[in-house]
Amino acid sequence: MSEPRLDDVALFPLQTVLYPDGLLPLRLFEQRYLEMAKSCLREDRPFGVCCIREGREVGTPATPHDVGCLARIAHWDMAQLGVLSIVAQGTQRFRILERRVERDGLARASIALLPQARDAEITETHQGCVRFLRAILEQTETALIAQPARYESSVWVSARLAERLPLPLELKQALLEMDDGAERLARLGAALAELGARFAR
Repeated sequence: MSEPRLDDVALFPLQTVLYPDGLLPLRLFEQRYLEMAKSCLREDRPFGVCCIREGREVGTPATPHDVGCLARIAHWDMAQLGVLSIVAQGTQRFRILERRVERDGLARASIALLPQARDAEITETHQGCVRFLRAILEQTETALIAQPARYESSVWVSARLAERLPLPLELKQALLEMDDGAERLARLGAALAELGARFAR
């Protein structure tokens, strides 16, 4: 069975990785992205957030990784003329099939929607990850955490940890591409152990 396909999806390459259910505050000032946001709001369409593989966020169009996350605009505000502040919420992972860059520098793509990562209850082995995430989120504005919290879900916990830990972008991208929440949590558990050992030195 082939993966569902969407055509003509606007892409927003960034130096970050967005996961399903994640909330990402953005300030838009380049004309191409202001027009993208207006179109998404007017037509109730998502756009694609992709981590940059080569290039920069501003100026010449960057080359993104093939796997990204669809996002919808959950909130927006224009307190300053010419600068649009939005909060994008991740919905579903996708893979780029074809990509083109328009004259204004905005990239658009045909994409295949990827299935939701396999979920499972968290075993005792990884309860430390849950406790660590709870500690982090107690220090975080609740407005930046998609509700309701699902501390029993390996997919949800691993995504929220991956968003907030100081991990290399390459690892965050690899975690997004993983199809199994329990495996992703195990990978994060190893990363946490490594971070702890590094800070203990």
